[in-house]
Amino acid sequence: MNKLKWLLPGMGIKRWIMLCVAGIGLLVLGAFLLGSFKIGAGNLFLSILGIVILLGGVYFLVVGVKELIRFIINVLLPQRESELVDIVYAKQHLSKGHNIVALGGGTGLSVLLHGLKRYTSNISAIVTVADDGGSSGRLREEFDMLPPGDIRDCLVALADAEPLMRDLFQFRFEKNSPLSGHNFGNLFITAMTKLTGDFEKAIKASSKVLAIRGQVIPSTLRKVTLIATHKNGKITRGETNITASEQKIDKVYLEPENCEGTKEAIEAILKADAVILGPGSLYTSILPNLLINDIKKAVRESAAPKIYVCNVMTQSHETDTYSAGEHVKAIIEHAGDDIIDYVIVNKQKISGEFLEKYKKENAYPVNNDSDLIRDLGYTVIEENVINTVDHVRHNSEKLTEIIIELISDIKTFKGI
Repeated sequence: MNKLKWLLPGMGIKRWIMLCVAGIGLLVLGAFLLGSFKIGAGNLFLSILGIVILLGGVYFLVVGVKELIRFIINVLLPQRESELVDIVYAKQHLSKGHNIVALGGGTGLSVLLHGLKRYTSNISAIVTVADDGGSSGRLREEFDMLPPGDIRDCLVALADAEPLMRDLFQFRFEKNSPLSGHNFGNLFITAMTKLTGDFEKAIKASSKVLAIRGQVIPSTLRKVTLIATHKNGKITRGETNITASEQKIDKVYLEPENCEGTKEAIEAILKADAVILGPGSLYTSILPNLLINDIKKAVRESAAPKIYVCNVMTQSHETDTYSAGEHVKAIIEHAGDDIIDYVIVNKQKISGEFLEKYKKENAYPVNNDSDLIRDLGYTVIEENVINTVDHVRHNSEKLTEIIIELISDIKTFKGI
């Protein structure tokens, strides 16, 4: 019965169906006339008529099929007809790209994902759920759910939806509103979690809304608290308090310590062509993922190259005075020396204007001590990888080009 609805008045599709049917009819008639009479002087008229009818049938069929396709595109992809080539490219070409897993959280991971989606749609972003500040922290406490903020940033970074939809998910309510500080995307994921009763289902539903390239996976479904022990023996609980503390960090761990990694995250790591750590906050974005034993074990056992993207600036109260080598040492101390194969380090100079700007935030360029990293047994890739338009951050395009080239070279060397 539903199929007959296509024939209801006003649907705008019957004319093109009838044109296709007429085209097929004319093709059959033209072929019959040409096949029934030998081409010659006596049958010249019938032969010409058959050819004309055959050509007419081809024309009607081509026009009918073309308009049917346009009709379907306008229904399924309104106002995106001009993007059809890009959509087909994304579905066909990018689906054959490298299978890449990226672990982290915050701005750093979303910058990386924004570049990766230009080369492949086989992306798995494994995201920390230890955030307890801002909008995410408020929603976490009020609704007893996992924090959605870092998840939202990664969804938007991988989105293939229209710009307006991406902007909507990043929209933050003004201070004079009852929703002050909240982000629409966070509220959307919260509402979906309550509707579906499942945080993972909420992420998958949000992924469909934004038509993302790849998948975003929480590293664990347990409500975890990040805890830091400092060099002076002091203990600080919660990500927000850790980043605010002026005491130098010695170690971080999760509570509960035996939380399980998500099945999807572990499967993605074991199937990956490459596993990327960072960029992002060392102790509050990257390490919380590696503190989950299942995740750490999967990364260490993975046959894929493990690539650490070192930060370009130190982070106040978290990695003060840290060099690139000290970043690497911190990861090794928490997750083992076989958690990394390659380290990407920035060698680009930062202008005095930005140095002064970041000095006010007690942030400085990460010292490039690549020889120390090599002495630890890792391959170092030194490149100009920063973007200094508004902030000193990784240039997503340059960074992605380096990563994709490295993966391709490794595959070629292995004969894959």
